[in-house]
Amino acid sequence: MNSLPSNDAIDGISPTQVPQDVTPRETTVCVVGLGYVGLPLAVGFDQSGYDVIGYDISEETVARLSDGNDTTGDLGDEAIEDGEVSFTTEPGSIAEASYVLVTVPTPIDENRDPKMDFVEGAAETVGRQMTPGTTVILESTVYPGATREVMVPALEDASGLDCGEDFYVGYSPERAVPGDEEHGLQNVMKIVSGQDEAVGQNVKALYDHVIDAGVHLAPTMEVAEAAKVVENVQRDVNIGLVNDLAMTFEQMDIDTEAVLDAAGTKWNFHDYSPGLVSGHCIPVDPYFLIHRASQEGRSPELVEASRSVNESMPKHVADLMVKALTEAGRPLADCRVLAAGLTYKADVADIRNAKIAAVLEELQEFGIEIVGYDPLLDDETITDYLDIETQEKLNFDGFDGLLLGAAHDELENLNPNIVAAELSDPPAIVDVNRAFDEGDLPDGVAYRRV
Repeated sequence: MNSLPSNDAIDGISPTQVPQDVTPRETTVCVVGLGYVGLPLAVGFDQSGYDVIGYDISEETVARLSDGNDTTGDLGDEAIEDGEVSFTTEPGSIAEASYVLVTVPTPIDENRDPKMDFVEGAAETVGRQMTPGTTVILESTVYPGATREVMVPALEDASGLDCGEDFYVGYSPERAVPGDEEHGLQNVMKIVSGQDEAVGQNVKALYDHVIDAGVHLAPTMEVAEAAKVVENVQRDVNIGLVNDLAMTFEQMDIDTEAVLDAAGTKWNFHDYSPGLVSGHCIPVDPYFLIHRASQEGRSPELVEASRSVNESMPKHVADLMVKALTEAGRPLADCRVLAAGLTYKADVADIRNAKIAAVLEELQEFGIEIVGYDPLLDDETITDYLDIETQEKLNFDGFDGLLLGAAHDELENLNPNIVAAELSDPPAIVDVNRAFDEGDLPDGVAYRRV
């Protein structure tokens, strides 16, 4: 089996040998993985006129999509009902596609190393089904070099075909932002790349039919992989900075929000807010860079320091709650705290990798009883993820403290005076994402914010 050369054009391969037909309705695209990334991608290609196969191993997901239900909550049922995507759990359908787009999770393991099992598994499934001439494009976030190191060998081993001779690979990092209606697939510039220039141009031509905002062709797959990681590393480092500043200013008894507001009056000041760094991307992707750098004997110290600060935030938030309860004169072991807003992000119904879970675990170590509420989640979803009781309707009566997490619209619109009046007197409130204006709170509230 041939190994895939790095960066340079593949010997014997000319642009005319790389599949060139990207014409909608004459080209079939298969999207592997129908989550927050894959489903919008499948719908986007369908709306651009392509014949689209949506493949997922989850029978429940495929059944719901086939019934016209938007499983992500971002597109709306109408987009699914009106579309012509063929949803299936049958891997044999992959053989019908000229282009296969792989959009599977890439988490980290308990040692914070990249966990590439899903990419390998998807590549093996695709490899067993794809036909010669297929182009496989990875969209999952990975460390620089992973497409060549992980996906290509898995495709070759499963297919018995040679990359660069019998099939082709590209990399185009997803830029999905769940809950952000303004920045959807079509109106965010897309980075694309290929194993060589010819494949890259072909991949660009494919996405040009779908992306209105434009397509940027990176010179190599490694550049594209690194660019995606850097997008989230930049955010993590900047949030780490303001988190460190927030904890520092707290010790100085200086209002962090007031400091940031004042500093923000300068034209080139970058606006970031302190808080918990949750989700599937920002707290994960820096470890891809750290992993790859370690292979070269390099430790990206600023990236590591920012991760350390952000990883410490759940304990810091728990400490704020303990201080507020103590200020209110509450014996911790007898306290009941309502945690409201449990998802990883405001107005997104996804509790996975929400760092508030670590906050609640810290509080439970003190013997504090936790009850959870989230307007976007049902009780079963909450209790599957968190070891707490729940309430279906928001009720503050009988609670010593309130921990405000994800700032959903419903929570931001709460009247702080009513909340304080319904909590046990004197109330303790910790406001992670600054849903309340401190000046609107009545006197006597033990209030903390990050």
